[in-house]
Amino acid sequence: MSLRMLGKDPESRNGDSPTIYLDEHKDTYLVQGWKVEETERLEQLQLPGHETVVEIPRRMVQFFLEMQGEPRADV
Repeated sequence: MSLRMLGKDPESRNGDSPTIYLDEHKDTYLVQGWKVEETERLEQLQLPGHETVVEIPRRMVQFFLEMQGEPRADV
Protein backbone atom coordinates (compact mmCIF):
# COMPACT_ATOMS: atom_id res chain seq x y z
CA MET A 1 0.00 0.00 0.00
CA SER A 2 1.31 3.41 -0.91
CA LEU A 3 -0.08 6.05 1.45
CA ARG A 4 1.40 9.49 1.41
CA MET A 5 0.69 11.86 4.30
CA LEU A 6 -0.31 15.22 2.84
CA GLY A 7 -0.68 17.12 6.09
CA LYS A 8 -1.72 17.26 9.70
CA ASP A 9 -3.82 19.97 11.30
CA PRO A 10 -1.27 22.69 12.07
CA GLU A 11 -3.34 23.78 15.07
CA SER A 12 -3.71 20.34 16.66
CA ARG A 13 -2.63 20.51 20.29
CA ASN A 14 -1.08 17.05 20.25
CA GLY A 15 0.01 17.09 16.61
CA ASP A 16 -1.71 13.78 15.89
CA SER A 17 -5.03 14.62 14.26
CA PRO A 18 -6.75 15.33 11.95
CA THR A 19 -4.62 14.11 9.04
CA ILE A 20 -5.09 13.82 5.27
CA TYR A 21 -3.47 11.05 3.21
CA LEU A 22 -3.30 10.23 -0.49
CA ASP A 23 -3.53 6.57 -1.53
CA GLU A 24 -1.42 6.71 -4.68
CA HIS A 25 -2.37 3.17 -5.71
CA LYS A 26 -6.14 3.77 -5.58
CA ASP A 27 -5.91 7.50 -6.36
CA THR A 28 -8.13 8.34 -3.39
CA TYR A 29 -7.89 10.43 -0.21
CA LEU A 30 -8.11 9.11 3.34
CA VAL A 31 -9.15 11.55 6.02
CA GLN A 32 -8.54 11.07 9.72
CA GLY A 33 -10.78 13.39 11.70
CA TRP A 34 -13.18 13.78 14.57
CA LYS A 35 -15.96 11.22 14.67
CA VAL A 36 -19.35 12.83 14.01
CA GLU A 37 -21.86 11.41 16.49
CA GLU A 38 -24.60 14.06 16.69
CA THR A 39 -27.79 12.39 15.45
CA GLU A 40 -29.23 15.61 14.02
CA ARG A 41 -26.18 16.18 11.83
CA LEU A 42 -25.92 12.55 10.72
CA GLU A 43 -29.59 12.45 9.70
CA GLN A 44 -29.00 15.36 7.32
CA LEU A 45 -26.31 13.33 5.52
CA GLN A 46 -28.42 10.22 4.85
CA LEU A 47 -25.42 7.91 5.09
CA PRO A 48 -25.75 4.28 4.01
CA GLY A 49 -24.89 1.74 6.71
CA HIS A 50 -21.54 0.88 5.09
CA GLU A 51 -20.30 4.51 5.14
CA THR A 52 -19.14 6.90 7.83
CA VAL A 53 -18.20 10.55 8.07
CA VAL A 54 -15.47 12.41 9.91
CA GLU A 55 -15.02 16.12 10.45
CA ILE A 56 -11.94 18.23 9.78
CA PRO A 57 -11.38 21.97 10.15
CA ARG A 58 -11.75 24.11 7.06
CA ARG A 59 -8.09 25.16 7.25
CA MET A 60 -7.06 21.63 6.21
CA VAL A 61 -8.46 21.92 2.66
CA GLN A 62 -5.02 23.21 1.67
CA PHE A 63 -3.65 19.67 2.03
CA PHE A 64 -5.91 18.28 -0.69
CA LEU A 65 -3.83 20.28 -3.15
CA GLU A 66 -0.90 17.90 -2.72
CA MET A 67 0.97 19.29 -5.70
CA GLN A 68 1.64 22.54 -3.86
CA GLY A 69 4.75 22.84 -1.76
CA GLU A 70 7.22 20.17 -0.69
CA PRO A 71 6.39 16.46 -1.03
CA ARG A 72 5.49 14.78 2.25
CA ALA A 73 6.95 11.59 3.66
CA ASP A 74 5.30 8.26 2.86
CA VAL A 75 3.48 6.50 5.67
